[in-house]
Amino acid sequence: MFSKSKINEPAPKAPEAAKPAAPTAPAAPAPSDYKAAAPKPKPPASVLSSDLHITGNIKTTGDIQVEGSVEGDIRAHLLTIGETATIKGEVTADDVVINGRIVGRVRGLKVRLTSTARVEGDIIHKTIAIESGAHFEGSVQRQDDPLNPGRAAKPAANPAAAAPAAKPESA
Repeated sequence: MFSKSKINEPAPKAPEAAKPAAPTAPAAPAPSDYKAAAPKPKPPASVLSSDLHITGNIKTTGDIQVEGSVEGDIRAHLLTIGETATIKGEVTADDVVINGRIVGRVRGLKVRLTSTARVEGDIIHKTIAIESGAHFEGSVQRQDDPLNPGRAAKPAANPAAAAPAAKPESA
């Protein structure tokens, strides 16, 4: 039934040579697939130093840390206003951390005024935090989507207009 010679005989070398060739071909595309799927590392925040003065608008999808002065609007993903910074214009970002001075409107999903913040203007936000010692002159308004004022203002304006009209009729 059993033959010792068949068990102890080495396998033919031609099929072994064919087997490594097959796995090698699929292995080559696999690393390129992983490289394409891997997310790119997030670049560091752009820093505008304290001796820098910018006149004009700044727009980026990345992060900015401002230590100098800007006369113009700023739009970014994460915006950090340093203690020595002065911004004169509208600020719009997903996340705004204010340590310095802003004269103008602030729009952000998350807005944080630290104890050294000085803001003169309206703040439109989804969430806000104001530390003790922060100086703020203006109004605060919560919106679900503060980054897109056209979409959020229209639905808010229609119910507000309808509600006062309904009250005088029933009164």
